[in-house]
Amino acid sequence: MVELAEKKIAFVLLLNLLCSTCIVLLNKWLYTKMKFPNVTLTCFHFIATSTGLYICQLMNVFSPKRLPLKDVLPLSVTFCGFVVFTNLSLQNNTVGTYQLAKVLTTPVIIAIQTYFYDTEFTTRIKATLIPITLGVFVNSYYDIKFSMIGSIYAVAGVMVTAVYQILVGSKQKELQANSMQLLYYQAPLSSLMLLVVIPIFEPVISEGGVFSGSWGFDAIRLVLASGVIAFMINLTIFWIIGNTSPVTYNMFGHFKFSITLLGGYFLFRDPIQLYQVFGILITVCGILAYTHEKLKGQASPKSKLQTRV
Repeated sequence: MVELAEKKIAFVLLLNLLCSTCIVLLNKWLYTKMKFPNVTLTCFHFIATSTGLYICQLMNVFSPKRLPLKDVLPLSVTFCGFVVFTNLSLQNNTVGTYQLAKVLTTPVIIAIQTYFYDTEFTTRIKATLIPITLGVFVNSYYDIKFSMIGSIYAVAGVMVTAVYQILVGSKQKELQANSMQLLYYQAPLSSLMLLVVIPIFEPVISEGGVFSGSWGFDAIRLVLASGVIAFMINLTIFWIIGNTSPVTYNMFGHFKFSITLLGGYFLFRDPIQLYQVFGILITVCGILAYTHEKLKGQASPKSKLQTRV
């Protein structure tokens, strides 16, 4: 039984790795090679996730919980914001810069929790944020394909993602609901929000629009695949955290981080300089040091850390 359980965990981890890597590379391909509209693709992902969650609750994978609309609304707004801005960052940056920029979410969360929620973090935890931030800066500075608009989207994505993650953590405790129960309401509401704003920011019927008739079978097939993969990522994240621990998932995330970077450089031929490699190594060292300190803190009953990041 133990061996079977270990095999199941290994399988789901591998599935999550494949899906997480594929979604970044597939979205990048749709944005850069096929010029598929960004917000429209994000909305489709939300619709696919909503449909998948509905099927899951029919199959008793989880039990929905009735939640007040006023509590879910801020989550849906920030959910839209972080996905749209991170996708715009992916569209306008190299895969490497996009991946490294996302790492800045942790320092921003710690800053927000320290100054607005009076959460205490050890000096060692704070020190690990220095190489993380420095590495991201070095990589971006020496990126040959540096884009100012891409950097703006990346910073906006990091800020909104940090707020979203903090809201999710607080709402889970406040409403006594797990991530799937929250997402069950978030995803459909977020879909409706994006359906309203799509005609404002993107063409719908005219050239380049989703209903312009200019999309071939290959594009439609890739869009459908990306929707299924987006749902599978959410489902596997929930299962991994529920059956292992957030720490296991975060440790596994370092491996996904490296694989996605390599995929971007090889698939899209993104140019990389020696200084960028140096920046990536600095960032990875910072991430590993941060994880090490988190593990020590969770193992010690006297830890000053009071909030998961």
